[in-house]
Amino acid sequence: MTDFGRTTLPYCSFVRPGDDRACVGVGIGTDVLDLTAAAATVVPGRRDLFGGGSLDALLAAGPQVWHEVRLALATHVERDDAALAEHLLPGGDVELLLPFAVADYVDFYASEHHATTVGRIFRPDGEALPPSWKHLPIGYHGRAGTVVVSGTPVRRPSGQTRAADGTVGFGPTARLDLEAEIGFVVGAASTPGEPVPISAFDQHVFGICVVNDWSARDIQAWEYVPLGPFLGKSFATSVSPWIVPLAALEHARVSPPPRDPEPLPYLRDEQPWGLDLELVVTIEGTVVSRAPFSSVYWTAAQMLAHLTVNGASLRTGDLYASGTVSGPEAGQRGSLLELSWNGAEPVTLDDGSTRTFLRDGDHVCIAATARLADGTHIELGQVDGQVIA
Repeated sequence: MTDFGRTTLPYCSFVRPGDDRACVGVGIGTDVLDLTAAAATVVPGRRDLFGGGSLDALLAAGPQVWHEVRLALATHVERDDAALAEHLLPGGDVELLLPFAVADYVDFYASEHHATTVGRIFRPDGEALPPSWKHLPIGYHGRAGTVVVSGTPVRRPSGQTRAADGTVGFGPTARLDLEAEIGFVVGAASTPGEPVPISAFDQHVFGICVVNDWSARDIQAWEYVPLGPFLGKSFATSVSPWIVPLAALEHARVSPPPRDPEPLPYLRDEQPWGLDLELVVTIEGTVVSRAPFSSVYWTAAQMLAHLTVNGASLRTGDLYASGTVSGPEAGQRGSLLELSWNGAEPVTLDDGSTRTFLRDGDHVCIAATARLADGTHIELGQVDGQVIA
């Protein structure tokens, strides 16, 4: 169980041992507050938001209610009153669930270091970045139905691949990869046909989670031209069970990298929505990457503005992710594709074994922290998954 301290106040959905009734929880230190049970005392008048056991009703309630609930929780935590104590459970004693119903899923390609490294791997003699990359946040629609909660085993997918001699075959992927990402959870819906301006980002996005968008690189390489990712990406996307409210990250906001050329007006951000986060990736217990989210070129606010600029509407429970987060250094790359340079430079684990891509049985963990303006850090949770045959 992550130690969230007493001010982050992330939300989850959980069940108690021997009970299949889902409850809404809040992380306080290493304990879970049963907010479904405590709501009558902690947030009187808002019990209906938590009776269903998921975050769906809270997400749909909108930013004013999000603020009211968080303020009430913070007040009770600061007082350390008995109303909380009787509803606190040790974090290790509960089973964490997918905390909200995922409506749609979109994955972006927002890290310049990631996109540039991938471009150099596959186009060593050409332009690393696609022509549109610095003009708009590139993304694709994924499958909401294959978003799974941390701890869910990930079965190695099968699909078509093409060998070096041109032979096309079918079978399990030989190049299963991880992708270290941050996800953004939409709460308040928008009106179809009306774009969401960049200034309204925090009126629609409730919070963040940690994401591993698993990828089958050999399947992806054969299928993605000309329309982009499909079966190589759609088999599983793992998310952390904790949703950290944007309000908890107010002091982790930083200016994003300089943009050149200047974005079009709908993508110009007067308020900085870069976030000073670090994603630590481990494979079988070995730290293989520490990826800095502050280096991501396109912010979550710009991603949302671009996602809706054509009139596409938001629904409660929409999830969109940053794409692989990578930094400028070799040890900051958020995928094995980059870390192993597409298999040419194997990664050595602490036990002496090497990886170019993931093996059956490998356990992957991505944990995230935020650095605040005063130099302190807060934990944001982690996403775990194990590869099975």
